[in-house]
Amino acid sequence: MIEPLPPGSTIGIVGGGQLGRMLAMAAARLGYRTAILEPDRDCPAAQVANLHIAAAYDDARALERFIQACDVVTYEFENVPVETARTLAERVTVHPAVEALEMAQDRLWEKIFFNSMGIETAPFASVETLQQLEDELRRFGGNGVLKTRRMGYDGKGQCYLREASDEAVKRALESFGDAPLILEGFIAYEREISVIAARGIDGSVAAYDIVENIHHHGILTRSVIPASVASSTAETAREYATEVLSALNYVGVIGIEFFVLPDGRLLANEMAPRVHNSGHWTEAACAISQFEQHIRAISGLPLGDTARHSDCIMENLLGADQERTPELLKQPDLVLHLYGKAKARAGRKVGHFTRLFPRGARKEQ
Repeated sequence: MIEPLPPGSTIGIVGGGQLGRMLAMAAARLGYRTAILEPDRDCPAAQVANLHIAAAYDDARALERFIQACDVVTYEFENVPVETARTLAERVTVHPAVEALEMAQDRLWEKIFFNSMGIETAPFASVETLQQLEDELRRFGGNGVLKTRRMGYDGKGQCYLREASDEAVKRALESFGDAPLILEGFIAYEREISVIAARGIDGSVAAYDIVENIHHHGILTRSVIPASVASSTAETAREYATEVLSALNYVGVIGIEFFVLPDGRLLANEMAPRVHNSGHWTEAACAISQFEQHIRAISGLPLGDTARHSDCIMENLLGADQERTPELLKQPDLVLHLYGKAKARAGRKVGHFTRLFPRGARKEQ
């Protein structure tokens, strides 16, 4: 029998962004303390945590202090240095496992993994030379997206190539310097959806309703629940998520994005080994949010019910959008969450809000 982490224990969170903030808030509701490891002294998570160790992720003394403070450790972003995660895992329990973190950091490995599971992806190829890039572009019909294999997010680290000239292709390759690259073929898909699912220490799995995502300039702007997909498509997405969680012996919440093709087939886009932006709506439309679900999973507690009581639309607030706060708070059935970021730079996520609608009566806004 698995003994859950007792109240009063400390959960360590590597990373101090808004996801860490919401995890710390969820942990507090369940009686846990939190410790944050994050270089930024004014990070969002530190504002609500019990302990903030403001140091680099490879600072040996800081890691030792963090280890001594924590009963279990998790992370709130997928670009945590793998060596840091391994160092922590040698001394304290880390969820999700380091192997899942390492694979999700490399777009090539990630797609190879999906394919090994029998889950289709867009066509892809590793790219190291100009000749390889030109050859693969021809194979993909002259169109593709050139991406860094590592570290890209919110539209960063990628370049679209649409029937580009030889000179434009060469410039695109040179713009990435020596970074390892992957070329992905364009896909004529109808919509993007995501699955937010969790796996407990005991192997139990729980998935939320499928989410439909809308992006602008590579940044998620809106998530709509329920997604406009057939029930069979939604079920397949949940089945894929369960298979991925089991194959990785995963513990915690995961977000997996899929492209939905006109015939209803799914192509896996990417996975995030953490709570996910497209799951923020759960704090407003479900009794158990993705953040509480993650804390439950890594602490050995039973997973919560993923049922939603409302339809909803979640929207991100970027940069100066937080100035809309008074206007938004006048509106009924709206749940607002600001992240406490000191600087509201253009394109930076500073908060989100969720509009609630009775189930089956959601209106497109």
